Amino acid sequence: MNIPNVNLPNVNHLIHAYRVAPWRVQRQWIGNVLLLVVVFAMVAALYLNITSRTAIAGREIQDLTDAIAASQQVSSDMQTQLAGLTSAESMERRARAMGFRPVQPTELEYLVVPGYVARTAVDLSSTSEPQLNALNISPEYNQSLLDWMDERLVSARRTQ
Repeated sequence: MNIPNVNLPNVNHLIHAYRVAPWRVQRQWIGNVLLLVVVFAMVAALYLNITSRTAIAGREIQDLTDAIAASQQVSSDMQTQLAGLTSAESMERRARAMGFRPVQPTELEYLVVPGYVARTAVDLSSTSEPQLNALNISPEYNQSLLDWMDERLVSARRTQ
């Protein structure tokens, strides 16, 4: 068996170099470990960055939700106050305090405005149109999908 002529002095030279300087192998191992530590530290820093941003965003959402709830509470309180101020008893009490009094029927005066036409009430009842019920709807619209399929299957059996 012929072995191709490999440049053996170069191979021997590399082996001899590694035997003479074992610190080179140690330096490669230390470099690989340090590279692994740096990669791990970068991944950990990225994870911490994303986690902190998420926590900050969550806290801002909670703060905004609390602010919305507080605003709704204030709005509800103001609506309650407005309802109390505009109630019939409150309005009558304030009107009497300002010197107003209920009007007497003899004090009323009506004005006729030429050209004014009072609005008529809208009649939404359907007395003139026939009522729709199951009796006056055509059978095509009164049939369910299952009834239609059953009818088709029965007619297909009859034709066979």
